[in-house]
Amino acid sequence: MNEKQGKIIKVSGPLVVATGLKNAKMYDVVKVSEHKLIGEIIELKGDTASIQVYEETSGLGPDEPVYQTGYPLSVELGPGLLTSIYDGIQRPLKEIEKAAQSAFITRGIEVPGLNREKKWQFKPTVKIGDEVSGGDILGEVPETKLITHKIMVPPGISGKVEDIKSGEYNITEPIAKVGGKNITMMQIWPIRQPRPVKSQLIPTEPLVTGQRVIDAFFPVVKGGTACIPGPFGSGKTVVQHQLAKWADTDIIIFIGCGERGNEMTDVLQEFPELKDPKSGQPLMERTVLIANTSNMPVAAREASVYTGITIAEYFRDMGLRVALMADSTSRWAEALREMSGRLEEMPGEEGYPAYLGSRTASFYERAGAVKCLGNDQREGSLTVIGAVSPPGGDLSEPVTQNTLRVVKVFWGLDAQLAYRRHFPAINWLTSYSLYCDSVNDFMRENAGQDWPEVRTQAMDLLQQEARLEEIVRLVGIEALSAKEQLVLDTAKSIREDFLHQHAFDEIDTYTSTRKMYWLLKAILTFYSESLAALDAGKELKDLINLPVKEKIGKAKMIREDNLVELEKLIEEIKSQVSK
Repeated sequence: MNEKQGKIIKVSGPLVVATGLKNAKMYDVVKVSEHKLIGEIIELKGDTASIQVYEETSGLGPDEPVYQTGYPLSVELGPGLLTSIYDGIQRPLKEIEKAAQSAFITRGIEVPGLNREKKWQFKPTVKIGDEVSGGDILGEVPETKLITHKIMVPPGISGKVEDIKSGEYNITEPIAKVGGKNITMMQIWPIRQPRPVKSQLIPTEPLVTGQRVIDAFFPVVKGGTACIPGPFGSGKTVVQHQLAKWADTDIIIFIGCGERGNEMTDVLQEFPELKDPKSGQPLMERTVLIANTSNMPVAAREASVYTGITIAEYFRDMGLRVALMADSTSRWAEALREMSGRLEEMPGEEGYPAYLGSRTASFYERAGAVKCLGNDQREGSLTVIGAVSPPGGDLSEPVTQNTLRVVKVFWGLDAQLAYRRHFPAINWLTSYSLYCDSVNDFMRENAGQDWPEVRTQAMDLLQQEARLEEIVRLVGIEALSAKEQLVLDTAKSIREDFLHQHAFDEIDTYTSTRKMYWLLKAILTFYSESLAALDAGKELKDLINLPVKEKIGKAKMIREDNLVELEKLIEEIKSQVSK
């Protein structure tokens, strides 16, 4: 680190203005005061810099020193990321607790993001003389029981492998020499700079979440973007936990960005206890948690989403499927607003900075299905799912609207559904997904050949129900014809027997695409068979009271290994209705 370079001339909360910073660059990291508080330059005027400080600034005053580092805010990437719990600027919370000897983060603590002492078993996959370039895999490290960590050539380095080692090394010891440069197991990458890829792919494979309302009606693809806006208490966090646990991905990055401290505590306590359903191992073995609660310094909240997405891109570059959950981007936008206000910038809508839209877009645009750097044709994907907490549930506010401009899936949570204990409380009339056509081929192969038609018919019935309910409210259900009453009954069955899902029930918590198809098919078979029976002169009440109706209601409790029961149920529906 250089000698003292400047001095503080103004302190305004997390914003510190310093002068005398020669040759400073935007987004350079500086150390503020003798406490060495971590800060980042966010505005430059000559040799005067505005610095957002990622720690508490109380007690700072004019003329205190500011030290330059000459490098941008970066994260350490390498073995040891998985199972870690970090703060917003990649300081491990457990190490901070040891250094502070307290449950509260004290100021000026410097802790590396990755353990320098721990030895990792490195197994090379190349040999001396091989020609490699940025992104090529040099070897592997068994990081956890679930994930093998691939050690890659850093972007921008290429040449012949002059030396390659095998055995136990820490992350700072050279394990290879390429083009005259020593390579360690650790890469350092600036968080605001997207990691390079060979090319972008068009994603077509859905991210199977096991949540019926999402997989059936509003799917997201691997490499896609989605947002979950909803008022307080509507179940955003539970939906994200379900996605983290059940989504068909290799790596989970969970960013608690400005959430309530007690909610984040629940996450930190629950995640280490969750079991990965596929392997039975702890879910943390393929998870990185970033915790930046609402009582932590506001500036670090702004950095936390970039810290998380850079770590996610690193795992994507290994050819893995990564899902990133940000809860919630509204708090991140509030941090932007606070810093913008202290910088005295011209405010935009509702006081948010004018660049809110471009910052939101630049975050979500880092998602995607890609062809990774390197010569082995690896493909990886990064799916970004952001929760939004609009004040008072008002979806017309700027953060929600700017998010909807860039994401392709909108899972709109509804307070009314949550009050009626219908979970997940995703409103099927306001939500949408622009990926439905992209995933049709996959769903035909893995769910059922007529899946697009089944999905369309179910959505049509739900929309008909909304129209008919207006009539019922005005003149009563007796004014409807038998066929219209059958529509209401079928839509109710879709809502209660299909869309309603119990997150804490052992069987109902997850539904495969095949089971989902048969459940919906059973409900729609009852509808189509009953329509024909009404035409043949049968009474609606006799059809609704058939014993098979109760079986349809209990069908979602059929286990995944017994789906033949659902196929039998469809035959039973046909025989009972046509009697």
